[in-house]
Amino acid sequence: MPRPKKCRRICALPRCSRFGPLDGAAESQVALALEELEAIRLLDLLGCTQEECAEQMGVARSTVQQVYDAARRKLALALVEGRELVVAGGSYELCPHAAGCAGRDCARRDCPRGRCGCGTCHRPIQYKEDD
Repeated sequence: MPRPKKCRRICALPRCSRFGPLDGAAESQVALALEELEAIRLLDLLGCTQEECAEQMGVARSTVQQVYDAARRKLALALVEGRELVVAGGSYELCPHAAGCAGRDCARRDCPRGRCGCGTCHRPIQYKEDD
């Protein structure tokens, strides 16, 4: 009997849950789980390390890598093949601080790197930029 799946902690539900091509109807959909979106947000948008992401989500670093890899494959499939991307479902739990978060990006009150945007950190969100 397999071990029960551990819920991954996410900071908030997404504002939008459907994305797709503007020039015509998408022929099919790609389903992106909420924990996969959270991994993309933490690693790519906020620039967290896999260790920081794993701590935030309450799972092992190897789990974060698996979730992130699956998310990237799904994003690539939606972009390359012009499919509609639907964000829903998954095995997740909302962060207990999510309701009182002052910022839209994260409810981490003890963000040591100042990237969470919760309003209590000493530094603003740092986005990665290409030169």
